[in-house]
Amino acid sequence: MSYPRVVHHGGAEGVTGSCHQLFLSAACSVLVDCGLFQGDEARDREDLTIEFDLTSVQAVVITHVHIDHVGRLPYLLAAGYKGPIICSEPSAMLLPLVIEDALEIGFTRDKRLIERVLKQLTSQLVALPYKQWHGIYDEGGVRLRLKLQRAGHILGSAFVECDLQRPDNAERVVFSGDLGAPWSPLLPAPRSPYQADRLFLESTYGDKSHENRRQRSAALLGYLQRSIEQEGCLLIPAFSIGRTQELLYEIEHLIHKADADSPLKQLEVIVDSPLAARFTEVYRKLKPFWDAEARRRLGSGRHPLNFETLYTVGDHGEHQLTVEYLSRYRRPAVVIAASGMAAGGRIVNYLKACLGDKRHQVLFVGYQAAGTPGAALLKYGPRGGWVELEGKRYDVRAQVAALSGYSAHADQSDLVRFVLGMRRLPGNISLIHGDSAARKKLKQVLEAEYAKRGTPVVVRLA
Repeated sequence: MSYPRVVHHGGAEGVTGSCHQLFLSAACSVLVDCGLFQGDEARDREDLTIEFDLTSVQAVVITHVHIDHVGRLPYLLAAGYKGPIICSEPSAMLLPLVIEDALEIGFTRDKRLIERVLKQLTSQLVALPYKQWHGIYDEGGVRLRLKLQRAGHILGSAFVECDLQRPDNAERVVFSGDLGAPWSPLLPAPRSPYQADRLFLESTYGDKSHENRRQRSAALLGYLQRSIEQEGCLLIPAFSIGRTQELLYEIEHLIHKADADSPLKQLEVIVDSPLAARFTEVYRKLKPFWDAEARRRLGSGRHPLNFETLYTVGDHGEHQLTVEYLSRYRRPAVVIAASGMAAGGRIVNYLKACLGDKRHQVLFVGYQAAGTPGAALLKYGPRGGWVELEGKRYDVRAQVAALSGYSAHADQSDLVRFVLGMRRLPGNISLIHGDSAARKKLKQVLEAEYAKRGTPVVVRLA
């Protein structure tokens, strides 16, 4: 068997469940991510037991803390993995919160069991500064070290550079993780590495282009103003980490720019998620990792994640009262609540209460995996159809729309730019973390760009 080689345990032919095992030899491998499957992919994989051999795994590397990249970590620990779990410094602060929530929702309410898992997880965490090489393995002429670089997807996200040394060859392998789009709120854009011999590149939006920042900001302002005019709610399903904080940052800016007598100044912005509130607090503590623009706003006395009309809903009783109040009374408000694909969480109760009223709007700002209620709402909602939520049908009279400019993922042009920005272009690219159409389109575009340069490349659909 030839080395190095990569075995995919998820996230190769779909957009969830990312888990990739890089082998240097039979005795040495590293696992990049260990995520949950979602949507249709989850229904095909009900058993989340770790089915692959962990004997060779020297380290687990986490690119970022979204559940489709870290959600199987408790199962990995249960399977007996006791080695290091390497991630960036911000991710080390965020990861225990994500795992705690995942356990409570999908596994157990047993507090002692959850505490035991979190204690073990925390003891194995290795927080690695960006841009710093870290040795993993060095025996018998086989050496592995890795480095994390900012990926611009969410706070703490990273792409992974793996430096491989074997007696017969040396190779630089890069795993992109999820790359962010330029001009993402709060985060600096990712910069291409100097080189890669082999690149494993995400392709979530490999066949699409996002609106630019000015367009998306203008579009978001339009939805806010419509909420005021119609005296209804703007419901935004958003993941508790990343998207929620970015939306708050952008909404604060729109409110700040508004005239003093503008109704925007009084528009309530409600975050109905205790978990999102905890993440937002950690985001505030991690200000040194914000981009230069965000730090300038702080320096001018503004508080992008803690402004005057921002309210956080706490316990379940307060949540129920808020849903009832907003659905019954004509009061404009923005509600940001999990989950981002409307597959569970508090957003579902808002949807049940508001979908039948044309005063309200539902705005999706991220990827909707096939088989999720979010995907169904986007497909059938604009034509006045219905959606099934927790086993019951709900007619859709509310306005339903998507705003792709707020995607935390790089689009096609961003992905191509990431590849072509390297001084030494990768000759071997595997496209992962995307549906079939996105991967095929991105393959065509990359091959065409390489052909223009007269540079050979092998692009595979992993």
